[in-house]
Amino acid sequence: MCSLHTAVLPPLTATGSMDSCVMIWNMKTQMRAYRFEGHKDAVLSVQFSPSGHLVASASRDKTVRLWVPSMKAESTAFRAHTATVRSVNFSGDGQNLVTASDDKTIKVWTVHRQKFLLSLNQHINWVRSAKFSPDDRLIVSSSDDKTIKLWDKNSRECIHSFYEHSGYANYVDFHPSGTCIAAACTDNSVKVWDIRSHKMLQHYQVHSGAVNSLSFHPAGNFLITASSDFTMKILDLLEGKLLYTLHGHQGRVSAVAFSRTGEYFASGGSDEQVMVWKSNFDSAEDGDGVRLQHQTTSSLHPLASSCKAQPSISLHPCALRREASEPSEHFNGRDSHAAAHTQSASRSVSHSTATPPHAHGPLGSAASSSAQRPPSRVSTQHPLRVAGTPGGGVPPGLASTLEHIVGQLDVLTQTVSILEQRLTLTEDKLQECLENQMEIGLHLQRPEEA
Repeated sequence: MCSLHTAVLPPLTATGSMDSCVMIWNMKTQMRAYRFEGHKDAVLSVQFSPSGHLVASASRDKTVRLWVPSMKAESTAFRAHTATVRSVNFSGDGQNLVTASDDKTIKVWTVHRQKFLLSLNQHINWVRSAKFSPDDRLIVSSSDDKTIKLWDKNSRECIHSFYEHSGYANYVDFHPSGTCIAAACTDNSVKVWDIRSHKMLQHYQVHSGAVNSLSFHPAGNFLITASSDFTMKILDLLEGKLLYTLHGHQGRVSAVAFSRTGEYFASGGSDEQVMVWKSNFDSAEDGDGVRLQHQTTSSLHPLASSCKAQPSISLHPCALRREASEPSEHFNGRDSHAAAHTQSASRSVSHSTATPPHAHGPLGSAASSSAQRPPSRVSTQHPLRVAGTPGGGVPPGLASTLEHIVGQLDVLTQTVSILEQRLTLTEDKLQECLENQMEIGLHLQRPEEA
């Protein structure tokens, strides 16, 4: 299982996986699952539109598909990039899509006509993730070039680059307030930055494997992470500490997402299971508990240090797995009742009361002394190393050759991107000319008939 997302209506969860299919799971009593086929390779990212009326999917087959999650399973496909598309994300108003690809570019499209709008081209390696800010003015992206870039959508300029020195970010997203970003990193850490001061606010080292995905609770006070160490972690952003460790998957946890209300969250992993959990944040062990669902946050402020109560989370995982014996079939209006079943296996939840040693202070407070401001210059060094060279270094002659090759590849990438833009504009112009000719023809026919 590569990606998942929950709809605006909690009973629906969309998943994408290596079998090139998109699944829509209905979490009502009957547990119906719908299988959408159309991609020709692994589906790496899925997302519901804000209204829940569309599902977008991105694939290794270089395309993006827009699905109508209904009995008819209608979809449209467009060739979005020249390489694997790793991420797709709707804007807050549902009018635009942003995609990220192994062709080192981020592209923005209109949803209605799948019309190309703009391309962002400063990454020098695969782009893993790209997300709109809550107000749709900014885009954040993460890449294998060890940078996380913040873009102004209107000016198409890179505002700032955050640097990763020991790994890269698999996944990045905005805090619901739009003032911070969080990154799930391959160095087993989770980092939170303030996009205004460009300072690192928090650095969590709570996993023993790469962090593959994360999701903010809609209220903004909690963050859930998914890791290759088979666990998920719930972090209290206001206190700056680990709250819970969740054990349920029997393999790498590759995706996690809160529902839009925060009442549920879903997780998926390499064990071919999708679990939907009920996050009962509203109940607490005593009267001083935190009541998240009644708290709205436009910005982040630390709670008083005297707050002792921990939120009591009632976790009820419902595990879903496609039967191996279920035949592969296109979604044709029939419900796949046997495609999902409930597992009653017990799941363990570990509660953490101690603050992790590497989790810097509460979010919203001043950055700790160990949080360094990233350099303001964009690095142009390509992350290539030659195995077997002492100290991991590269011989000077080979280094210059590699730099020259990388430079030429970057030029080619930018050239292809420009050609794609011009081709798209030409197609749009041709379409407009054809429409104008049809209108002129209709006007000419009317006087003749009169």
